[in-house]
Amino acid sequence: MFVATHPFAFFDYFRIPYEVRPRPQGAGALAGAPTFVHGVSAAGQAGRRACSLLWLGMDASLASTLRTFPLGRYQLRDFTFFGHVAPEATVPAILQDPGRGWHAADPISDAQGHRVASIWRHCDGSIFLPFDPGEVMNQFWSEQYLTVGHSAAAAAGRAALTQGYYLLRPALPRRLQLRLRRAFTRVQARTSFPAWPIEDSLHDLYRWLFTSVTEVAGRPVPFLSLWPGGRSWAMVLTHDVETGAGYRDMGLLRNLEREGGYRSSWNFVALRYPVDDDTVRALHDEGCEVGVHGLRHDGRDLGSRRLMEKRLPAIREYAGRWNAAGFRSPSTQRAWELMPRLGFDYDSSYSDTDPYEPQPGGCCSYLPFLNQGMVELPITLPQDHTLFCIVQDSGADTWLRKARHLRARGAMALVLTHPDYAGDPQLAEGYRALLDAFECDDTVWHALPSEVATWWRQRSASTVGWDGHGWSVQGPASASGTVSFTTFDEVQSASR
Repeated sequence: MFVATHPFAFFDYFRIPYEVRPRPQGAGALAGAPTFVHGVSAAGQAGRRACSLLWLGMDASLASTLRTFPLGRYQLRDFTFFGHVAPEATVPAILQDPGRGWHAADPISDAQGHRVASIWRHCDGSIFLPFDPGEVMNQFWSEQYLTVGHSAAAAAGRAALTQGYYLLRPALPRRLQLRLRRAFTRVQARTSFPAWPIEDSLHDLYRWLFTSVTEVAGRPVPFLSLWPGGRSWAMVLTHDVETGAGYRDMGLLRNLEREGGYRSSWNFVALRYPVDDDTVRALHDEGCEVGVHGLRHDGRDLGSRRLMEKRLPAIREYAGRWNAAGFRSPSTQRAWELMPRLGFDYDSSYSDTDPYEPQPGGCCSYLPFLNQGMVELPITLPQDHTLFCIVQDSGADTWLRKARHLRARGAMALVLTHPDYAGDPQLAEGYRALLDAFECDDTVWHALPSEVATWWRQRSASTVGWDGHGWSVQGPASASGTVSFTTFDEVQSASR
């Protein structure tokens, strides 16, 4: 359906069918454009000229001119994004077509609200993006956006403070930890981005790109559905067992799940308290799974590459003993370049948005994504500890509002609760309300993290292809995957 000059990260992520061919010669939207302008074109239809979606390719070929394209925070319509953007004045020369069909359309503003760039549109229906969607996606996923607008020294200072907290935390009494965290929320709550508890910018970008692609195609665009078996969203229950007391109180949460027929994942700390093999076996027998929650819960597992590699053999030993496919770091400590080196099938240490963690931020995604060979499963509902202990909510309203929002967006609601705090009646009742709200929802896929990770790998290795009669899923996801289509109703509503 589409032909591209280069791989297109947005198409790859959503499994939109296309093929890469050598750059065309002669006429067309790419005629005369520099090699760092990449494009994807829709096959022409009767009575309609083929048009293209063009974007800047942030690869080695752009290195010499990268200095002129500022890395910053930008606003397009109602959403924020981060990346290198070609300034308005540079685009006519880039497109090699000043005044002959191209015009500046949707404004792009900088962090101060000044218009600095535009989405450009051609009279034939082609669209030019003065940024690379793949770079923008990676800025969010990797949390590199957190360094935009800050000096290297400031970033290093924040990292040192975070590391210092992780090192000091085990020595601090629990009551003092809570007092410090609650006091610091007044500072953290002033963070302008990402918003909490809901941050839609990355997914609003996806929606806008789907709209643009559908406009270019002139017809509905097929893609591989996000969830298997015709389900429209996913719900995943996970627990971090931080202490021996939490280990003894697992039943406070597990009993609530049994009442609704739920399965869940339980992440144990390897060397902080004894974990009985019979407990692990019983969880597996119930259809649950077990993951690793660090070696000692002392903030050192990801303190540096050297420390991680020193601890990794012991972490992997317990992963094998427990048949654990997944990892979640204590206090959601994370480092983009280190996570894949852990060697697990999936990691769930990133939140979509959480300004209240010792390492604040968020990947802004409420869908899984890949970090090299590892599947990342973001925590997409506020943590119980954050909600009931730090922010001091009194009920399940925030959980329910966010979960319904995720359902409406076709996303993954991944919740993290701790049996360590389940003795709090408000927390227990809030968790019960969350489970009860979606127990009978036949649109949701109730899945374990390992099942979501397996599906996402299958989906990422599959394609949507034309079999002569219609579009079908081809590859590992063919047994349970389905094909979805963009609609012109979405295009019209998004363009208003």
